[in-house]
Amino acid sequence: TSITLPESLLSIGDSAFQYCTSLASINIPEGVTSIGHEAFKSCTSLTAIEVSAGNADYTIVNGVLFNKEKTVLHTYPAGKTDANYTIPDSVTSIGNGAFLQCTSLTSVTIPDSVTDIGNYAFAQCTKLTSITIPDSVTSIGSGAFARCTSLTSITIPDSVTSIGGRAFYYCTSLTSITIPDGVTSIGNQAFYDCTSLTAVTFLGNAPKAGEEVFKDATPTIYRKPEAKGWGETWGGRAVKLISEKP
Repeated sequence: TSITLPESLLSIGDSAFQYCTSLASINIPEGVTSIGHEAFKSCTSLTAIEVSAGNADYTIVNGVLFNKEKTVLHTYPAGKTDANYTIPDSVTSIGNGAFLQCTSLTSVTIPDSVTDIGNYAFAQCTKLTSITIPDSVTSIGSGAFARCTSLTSITIPDSVTSIGGRAFYYCTSLTSITIPDGVTSIGNQAFYDCTSLTAVTFLGNAPKAGEEVFKDATPTIYRKPEAKGWGETWGGRAVKLISEKP
C-alpha cells in the first residue's frame, strides 16, 4: 500500500510499479533524474504522486507528475477520481501511457501547446466519451486511444500526419471518423475491433496503410472525387465517393 524510496535513488525504470493495485501513495526522492514509461501502470489506488521539493527534474501539480519545466505530462495517477481534467498550457508532449487506465475521466481538454500524443497516452480510459485534438498535434501514438470503449467522437486536426498502430483499437462506441488530408500513414490494426465503425471519411489522398487496419471492423471508406491514390478498396474495405454517403 505504501513504499519508501531511498534518498540515494537515481532512476525508476519502465513499468517499475506496474500492477501495484493497492499502492496508495508514493514520494519521488530529490535525487531521481529519470522515471521510465508507464512506471505506475495499473496503480489503480494511486490518487496522487508526490515529489520531494528539491528534485531538479520533476514536479507535481495537484498530484499529477510533470517534468520540471512542465512541458511533458508524465503521469496522471490512475486512482484520481476527477471526471474532468484540463492539461496546463505549458505542456507540449503527453507522455507514453500518461493517462493509461484513468477510468474516472470523462473528458480531457488538450491545449494548443501540445504537439505530440504518446503511445498508449489515453489507453483504457473507459469513460472518456469525446476528445478534441488541437491543431498543434502532428502525431498520434500507437495505441493512444486503445480500449476507450465509451469514445463516440474524436476530432483529428489537419496538422496530424501519422496515426499509430492500434491507435483506436477496441473503440467499440466509435461509429464514424474523419481523417484529414494531412495524414500520410495509418499504422497496423489502427481500427482493430472498432465494431460500431460504419464510415471512415478521408479528406485527402490515400495514405499508406498498415497491416489489418480494419481487422474485425467493417466500415465503408468515403473519399473526395479529386483525391489521388485510391482504388476500389483500401485496407480491405470498399471505397466510395463522399457523395455516396447515406
